[in-house]
Amino acid sequence: QVQLVESGGGLVQAGGSLRLSCTATGSTFLINVMGWYRQAPGKQRELVAAITRDGVANYADSVKGRFTISRDIAKNTMYLQMNSLMPEDTDVYSCTANRLGKDFWGQGTQVTVSS
Repeated sequence: QVQLVESGGGLVQAGGSLRLSCTATGSTFLINVMGWYRQAPGKQRELVAAITRDGVANYADSVKGRFTISRDIAKNTMYLQMNSLMPEDTDVYSCTANRLGKDFWGQGTQVTVSS
């Protein structure tokens, strides 16, 4: 089993920055892809960014050039640096990890961007 705990959400003004962290505990070896999803009430869950164990990253078009995903394998921690935040980035952000074909999820952290 893998447990994921997110931190770093909060309230920020438009144009500001936040950094989210996701720390994995438990059976963390053999975790391959980790990623961030976001979802607002009544809306479909959206993949924000994902990163492989080798550091290959991909992003949703809506966040390219503003968000940066990274990963510290030794600390079992993934980060999402979010810059130039916009009100439409307001969502609950959840991290996910895939280990041997099984997905694990964190509890989510709220990000609110005020205009």
